[in-house]
Amino acid sequence: MPLLPLGPWGFNRTEPGTPKGHAPLTRSIQSAIDAAGGVVTLLRNQTARAMTFPVPPEFTNWRTEQAAWRQTCVLFDQSHHMTDLFISGPDAVRLLSDFGVNGLDGFRPGQAKQYVATNADGHVIGDAILFHLEDGLFDVVGHPTVPNWLEFNAGAGRYDVAIERDENSADRPSGPPKEFRYELQGPNAAAVMEAAGAPIPQMRFFTMADFEIAGVRVRGLRHGMAGQPGVELFGPWSENERVLDALLGAGRDLGLVRAGAKAYSTANLESGWVPSPPPGIFGEDMTAYRQWLPADAVGALAGSMDSPDITDYLVTPYELGYGKVVRFDHDFHGRDSLEAMQAPHRTKVTLVWNADDVASAFRSLFHDGLPAKYLELPKARYGLYQADKVVLGGATVGMSMDLGYLVNEHAFVSLAVVDTELAPLGTEVHVLWGESPNSRKPGVERHEQVEMRAVVAPAPFVKQVRDTYRAPSPQASRGTTHGASQGAAS
Repeated sequence: MPLLPLGPWGFNRTEPGTPKGHAPLTRSIQSAIDAAGGVVTLLRNQTARAMTFPVPPEFTNWRTEQAAWRQTCVLFDQSHHMTDLFISGPDAVRLLSDFGVNGLDGFRPGQAKQYVATNADGHVIGDAILFHLEDGLFDVVGHPTVPNWLEFNAGAGRYDVAIERDENSADRPSGPPKEFRYELQGPNAAAVMEAAGAPIPQMRFFTMADFEIAGVRVRGLRHGMAGQPGVELFGPWSENERVLDALLGAGRDLGLVRAGAKAYSTANLESGWVPSPPPGIFGEDMTAYRQWLPADAVGALAGSMDSPDITDYLVTPYELGYGKVVRFDHDFHGRDSLEAMQAPHRTKVTLVWNADDVASAFRSLFHDGLPAKYLELPKARYGLYQADKVVLGGATVGMSMDLGYLVNEHAFVSLAVVDTELAPLGTEVHVLWGESPNSRKPGVERHEQVEMRAVVAPAPFVKQVRDTYRAPSPQASRGTTHGASQGAAS
């Protein structure tokens, strides 16, 4: 889907041919911040709900679907909820290198990376999957945060690139996606592919291969989203039904289960990936970007964190376990700040919530008086940027960012960053659940805050994930990377 010609504000917010200097069709984030009286005030009362996955909530039920990626095989439909930003041209590599912490030397067609962008202070703007499809052609896939940032800088920095953007199906003006994207995960994934006539060759993690399924040329990325063997398949949307029918037919006797939005939204809790930390786009040096970006391009801030300073909600790549992907072999936005950082003062962990406290929150719905904030199952996040206080002895010692129930572990968990001295396994902390005062978000009912006991566990939580694609790397020389961490493919 080609872009409209970029207007003076970018992001296709002007009609083709709009004279330079005319007002944009939608107000900017900066205008919304000014009207609200501050960043935190705006985000806390945003009407946008948490991440929407435009696929059926369940095909069977989310419990069976969660269990399938551990026991047999699950098929995720990722065709609709992610933005694709295709970048090509002489300056494509330079653009990606200038705004990503990743090193791109030796990054060849047929490979992919977890691409991480930071602001000048070294705080994470967002992350996405970067596909090197062929010589000079890249696809940045994920939440719109990173595509937005790259698209703005492509124009502001006068990079010689061509950009084609395909929005997710919730935001696309009309028509289907450019490509289908199906993911097979689970111990039977390879058997399903073989039954479909497309056996998986020996492939390194985050490399691609070509397959033929039902007579359709399909590209596949060796992936492992839920910690199980898997492959992510993509190809032209016009062929999606043929490929989907072939996969479902091949998996009929192998326990293949289609997963809906509810189960899909929880897979990250097993693998330890934080999907949407608050983006570091609110510094004074990024005013021009905020004037370019529409107000609806940011989501709602949810949770018990109540600092009026947005920087208290931001995280660094090291705190999220992305130190493995940071490379100081090139200049990039935020390099000086990241290189000056010492060991991260906070560490990513999984917090396993106390079962009695979770049950008590549910019981409060059946008694007089204000209940606890409703815990939706299986995913309880009620804003795009979830930020709950982790407390100990009355002091805030961390931030819990994503939470939900895992049927495979019989546990309610959250992903959090906590003060490093509290990171040892088994440390007991408390998560402050609910808001005070209650915000005006549509997903927030009147409730009272409650403290939930929680115990520190590893992130990733599932041992198989920790032992395979997210195993810590050896300490690398400071000239190329910063520290050893649990990151995705570098």
